[in-house]
Amino acid sequence: MRIFKTAAILALMSGCAIATLDTRPASAFTLGDFIRAGRKKPEPQQQQLQSLPGVGAMVEPQQNTVSRPLPKVTGPQYYTYKADALRWVATDKLLDPVVTGSVRNGALPPMLRAPLNDARQFMPEIKVRATADVAKAIETHYGSRSDFVWIDANGVSARAKAAIAVLADAAKVGLDPQDYAVQVPSDDFDRGDMIAREKELVQFEVSLSIATLSYVQDTVRGRIDPNKISGYHDFKRKTVDLGAFLDKMSASADVATLINDQNPKSAQFAALSVELERLRAEKGVEQRVEIAPGTLLKPGQSNPELANIVAGIRIKGSDTLKADHADVLAAYQGTPEYTPELVALVEAFQKEHGLKADGVVGQASLRILTGGDSTAAKINKLEVAMEQARWLPDGLGSRYVFINQPAFTASYTDNGTEQFSMRVVVGSKANQTYFFQDEIQTVEVNPYWGVPQSIIINEMLPKLRSDPGYLDRMGYQVEVGGRSVPSSSVNWNGSTASVAVRQPPSSDNALGELKILFPNAHAIYMHDTPSKSFFKRDQRALSHGCVRLADPRRMAAAVLGTSVEDVGKEINGGRNKALQVPQKVPVYVAYFTAWPNKDGAVEYFDDVYDRDMYMNRAFEATRNARRAEG
Repeated sequence: MRIFKTAAILALMSGCAIATLDTRPASAFTLGDFIRAGRKKPEPQQQQLQSLPGVGAMVEPQQNTVSRPLPKVTGPQYYTYKADALRWVATDKLLDPVVTGSVRNGALPPMLRAPLNDARQFMPEIKVRATADVAKAIETHYGSRSDFVWIDANGVSARAKAAIAVLADAAKVGLDPQDYAVQVPSDDFDRGDMIAREKELVQFEVSLSIATLSYVQDTVRGRIDPNKISGYHDFKRKTVDLGAFLDKMSASADVATLINDQNPKSAQFAALSVELERLRAEKGVEQRVEIAPGTLLKPGQSNPELANIVAGIRIKGSDTLKADHADVLAAYQGTPEYTPELVALVEAFQKEHGLKADGVVGQASLRILTGGDSTAAKINKLEVAMEQARWLPDGLGSRYVFINQPAFTASYTDNGTEQFSMRVVVGSKANQTYFFQDEIQTVEVNPYWGVPQSIIINEMLPKLRSDPGYLDRMGYQVEVGGRSVPSSSVNWNGSTASVAVRQPPSSDNALGELKILFPNAHAIYMHDTPSKSFFKRDQRALSHGCVRLADPRRMAAAVLGTSVEDVGKEINGGRNKALQVPQKVPVYVAYFTAWPNKDGAVEYFDDVYDRDMYMNRAFEATRNARRAEG
């Protein structure tokens, strides 16, 4: 019975799940797990069960009323990305303040001092488009001021040329220079047609203001609105005071520095930028090796493919790795014997790429050795990562937890230095972990597991319809309308909206011995698990959405500011207990297929949820919207 029970629980275990029910929302009980010490034991079930919704006298399954078709809970969806549309800037409303005011104040360049009637003729003809935020800032600025930002008595000013140089370098920070391209008026023009020249310069003035504001907004918050990609993305989008920034540019003596200072300044973003520049410089000079498909090499064996394996490490290994193992690499003569020295080399390579460092060269190691990502693919991952980094705070803080789902790792940083990193299990592709940020508030030891409605409906309900007492035998607790009832007395053919299921603390509990909570709308948290074998796998997208930790006591001790031993004492007390963290700790539940490690070296990971594909589609939609003819 014990073996059967454990197997059944492991089959259901998820840690958590959150999804949308096609017909009814889940009850609040299932979305907020129990964060309190103890709970009153269920009273004997002699009360009026008939009066509770979903509960009826037990009868044989075949005597139940005709059951409804099994409902299904579905997860969030990916969307067809809709980029912000451009609108025409209302330049006709800028006529009086910009032109007549400038003429009156002598602010226009001498070549622009055309008769007032001429100015009125060409100003409404200026055609420029921008996103709504940028257009509004342009209209506000030029509608209330009589000076120019980018043109002076000589035409295109030095300030304008400095700004254009920054915009032309946008690719260095992962942006598209074409988004900020502006037609610069030539110094060679027909002096007999000053009206045309006047129009050209004013058009340039407004266009460059649009380009610089667009660049600043893009580099601060990103071109892509993450919440338009999918329901798995959850961010409050940053706001940028564009009007104030345009005012700053009009007064700045060093506009290039002012614009560049808007780019993210974090060490992680800087590392991504340096790597991007390096790869672009070496694009087209890739080296690759061929290793026989199906090769499997274990320590102590001999295999002629070993020479190709070492060749792959020479190409794919970092400079640090090759320096640490320089003697082994220099001494190797292409022999097939897999010696301990070569095993150590392979283990270091596996560790560097986030694989299990066991010296066994199998499918995961071969993928990296024989190619992994091409340079073009890495460049794309860097551009995606730099865009996504803009969704996060510029500087993650001096103390935080960072979960990178494609890397299957969680790290803890304190005083700006990574203290440790551990393996994690994240949601499967069918039950994906969200991408968001929050704050850790509580560590719960000996936790209850409140089973989400998605698991009750998708996984438990088919069994319960034929075996209503199943949860009773498995040791789960059932509530209907807030009252404890036997599982066997619930009419599982009806709605489960008011039915709550939880698993008491035990060695079999899906959450193991503790969970770390950062309350969020997605019911995602970090937790322990009895399924320790999952951490040995290289691909660890296996849960229902929550993050399972390989070393939960260490993470709990870190966020609580205590020792692993003290956490152990709380667990050994055997009591369900919520421990408040002394100071809330930021946690980033992130998704980066390219991200620097603690030494600043960028590592690349598989796109386990295909989210980079959706990002690339969003990039394309944005390009099309910005280049569409008006």
